[in-house]
Amino acid sequence: MDFLTLLLLLFPLIWAFSHVLVAKFRHTKLPPGPFPLPIIGNFLLLGRNPHRSIAKLSKTYGPLMYLKLGTVQTIKHDQICSDRTVPHTAHAANHHKSSLAWLPVGNKWRKLRRICKEHMFTVHKLQSSEGLRKKKLQQLHDYLHECCSNRRVVDIGEVAFVTSLNLISTTLFSIDFAHFGSNSAQEMKGTPNLADYFPILKRIDPQGLKRESEDYAGKLLTTFDQITSERLRSIGVSSSDFPRKNDLLQVLLDLNQERDSDLSRDELKHLFLVLIVGGADTSTDTVEWAMTELLSNPEIMSKARNELRTVIGENKQVEESDISKLPYLRAVVKETFRFHPVVLFLIPHKANANVEMNGYIIPKDAQILVNIWAMGRDSSIWSNADMFEPERFLDSKIDYKGHDFEFIPFGSGRRICPGMPLAHIMVHLMVASFIHNFKWKLEPGMKSEELDLSEMFGLSLHKAVPLKAFPVKWP
Repeated sequence: MDFLTLLLLLFPLIWAFSHVLVAKFRHTKLPPGPFPLPIIGNFLLLGRNPHRSIAKLSKTYGPLMYLKLGTVQTIKHDQICSDRTVPHTAHAANHHKSSLAWLPVGNKWRKLRRICKEHMFTVHKLQSSEGLRKKKLQQLHDYLHECCSNRRVVDIGEVAFVTSLNLISTTLFSIDFAHFGSNSAQEMKGTPNLADYFPILKRIDPQGLKRESEDYAGKLLTTFDQITSERLRSIGVSSSDFPRKNDLLQVLLDLNQERDSDLSRDELKHLFLVLIVGGADTSTDTVEWAMTELLSNPEIMSKARNELRTVIGENKQVEESDISKLPYLRAVVKETFRFHPVVLFLIPHKANANVEMNGYIIPKDAQILVNIWAMGRDSSIWSNADMFEPERFLDSKIDYKGHDFEFIPFGSGRRICPGMPLAHIMVHLMVASFIHNFKWKLEPGMKSEELDLSEMFGLSLHKAVPLKAFPVKWP
């Protein structure tokens, strides 16, 4: 049962406990938007693909638009406020109280942000842990070679997820969290939560999403706690028995020995939770979309592979230092971020006071959505906006580091994704590993132009139909 069907079934119950709402700000100049229905507001206008529905509505009401999603007031636009609208599931294990993603801007948030920026994701720190990630990429190559030898079809998304999760967990802890062909690679694709739009339903948790999140987050936090305890016990023990690790956990534990650092054990665990949950699925979906477009466009695939073989050579592993030497690969990744952004609305912001913008009032506590998908398909910004064309970035200085506001898949400003430097490395290396020494053959009877590009909206925008293909040794 999908969430829209559930909403319709619950409609009489919601109506029984509610009344026809009169707009609280009826005398205030709100941004334009469609007229909301009682109780459910504009919720039914979203459909199964809210990013497309909202983009279509903006053609009528403009780039700054007011929507009533259930009982939640929503403004679709760009950066106005820095606080977050905290979803119901983020309250699992009190994650919202210690999470960099959900904390309001304040001293605690600034401390966590500074630690990420200055001590975790610097060029030097990432370079020191490069050897850990190199082993994961070799494992990916070996697995693809095995599938090639056995003529076994590869589920690109599943393999990318195992690799992505292990790249992150190894960078953090020097430990693998998943294995190819096992059940340990469980994606948290998620689904829209009715309780986020109808707060009266939070106690009921009709879809069980809060309960699922409690279980999932609890297991991960327990795992992080055990890993940290083991590492602390190893400190001071003979180095021959417990050699020093070059991962980010060691960086944080070293930092915690300094007087100016007061990172609590709880904050440490929740920081790891943000990085693992926020990074694995989004990187996976980006790689799967990139591979889908490459398999759909053989000429683009050929250009990307030829560049790799020219710059790197045959039967060699791509190094992290090689990324800067591969302009076409970088263009493919940028175009994937533009054409298939997986975090469609960024993480919703919240107005912590009434804000005036473009002559309109953004009411306090309104949820603010930034439609990254619509920005990437805006024909006034991008030529041939509905075409996958990496060449557009070859002679362009536009980048996704947060300074070019027409292209901000990782966000911008103080709320930009702290793990972006690691994600940048992971996505490029995974795409390169898939295509460098392998050609790909689709399943029997399928042509490249027939690949399914349908989307499924959840916590990230992923493929509705998994991408599967056979690796073939090149040449």
